[in-house]
Amino acid sequence: MKNIFTSICIGIVLFGCKPGGSETTATEGADSSKIASDVFFGEKITKENAIDASAVFSQLAGKDSLDAKVKGRIVDVCQKKGCWMNVDLGNNKKMRVSFKDYSFFVPKDAAGKSVVIEGRAYNDTTSVDELRHFAKDAGKSDEEVAQIKDPEPSITFEAKGVIISDEK
Repeated sequence: MKNIFTSICIGIVLFGCKPGGSETTATEGADSSKIASDVFFGEKITKENAIDASAVFSQLAGKDSLDAKVKGRIVDVCQKKGCWMNVDLGNNKKMRVSFKDYSFFVPKDAAGKSVVIEGRAYNDTTSVDELRHFAKDAGKSDEEVAQIKDPEPSITFEAKGVIISDEK
């Protein structure tokens, strides 16, 4: 009887407690249309000292990679699972963002929202196969996918933590 009572108490504590405040940790399938405040994905990060996404090019110049916290606007998101997103870098450029160890995803409807990401940016070349895969994930037609014939130099970002909000 004592063991049953102890188990029930532990269950109540584990399932009845949740972090306070307006912050939320979300996983695959989350709906960002209800974002009224900051929503956190992956490791908990802060917005302090984030550089603007347009500064990533200059910060990364002459380096292979850069540990950074970046703020910007989400351009689009993987429509299969939310397993990647693109962030606007300005000048018709965007940065592909993946998530550390594939351990979390972002809402598929997060395009247009403000974002802060923390992790590592690096210079990369995206292969034709990867570009086609990303195009399919983004919902492009077979004809559009078939038109991809050349690899692209790119900046890629592996995020360990993400904050999405409706801020302008």
